Amino acid sequence: MAFLPSIFSRVGRVARGQANQGVDALEDATFEATVKQTVADMRTELNNVVRSSAMAMSNYNSLDAEYQKYVRQSQEWKDRAGLALDAGNEDLARKALAKKSECDQQVTSMQQAVESARATSEKLKQQVAELKRKIEEGERTATTLVARKNAAVAQRKVSEAMAGVGNADNAFAALNRFEQTVSKEEATAKAFDELASTGKDEDLEAQFAQLGGHGVDSELEALKRERQLAAPAKASPPPPYMPKELSAGSVSVSAAQQTGDKAKA
Repeated sequence: MAFLPSIFSRVGRVARGQANQGVDALEDATFEATVKQTVADMRTELNNVVRSSAMAMSNYNSLDAEYQKYVRQSQEWKDRAGLALDAGNEDLARKALAKKSECDQQVTSMQQAVESARATSEKLKQQVAELKRKIEEGERTATTLVARKNAAVAQRKVSEAMAGVGNADNAFAALNRFEQTVSKEEATAKAFDELASTGKDEDLEAQFAQLGGHGVDSELEALKRERQLAAPAKASPPPPYMPKELSAGSVSVSAAQQTGDKAKA
């Protein structure tokens, strides 16, 4: 059972690899959408600021309109007081100037609020313009980031393919594994072949193989000549030794026998 921890470790490694691969794929797939959503959130914020700014500017416009009304009324009552004086009616002129005084009081009381509202409105206009500029810059940056991300992903895939690493489905990596498998099989076959030929005198076998053809015929002819030279000596052995006297007598006997044989014939 000692192999169980090893199996669990390998299974865990495979699971972690698959999880990491899934997260990487999710990040790659959602990067552009996330960047676009960020720009959309910036535009939503801009819309909120614009609405708030519009309300503040509307308040300023209302105050300013009211303020300008009292300014005009003050001028109108002043003009009426002048007409009354021209007509010799000081009492009517005095009443007109009293109305003008009321309008001037309203102008004075509203002047600070109107100036504050005007300053706020101008500041909001500048902030809205700056926020719009930043959003436009953010959109350009987002487009650049997406392009850079896509280029980086493409470069990474090309580099992985060239290096033969990366995904388990990488064709280059699979081809390298196939090549390693074939090389291993070839090495194993060579080892078994070496073991099978152990104990054989390969040099001697090669030498005999080189003697084929004309070399064997030459050796055969040489062997025949050697045996032909030795053959006469075996067919005619030398005569045994005899004394001279016996030799002469045997020659005479031989001659007489030959003469008798001829007479009989």
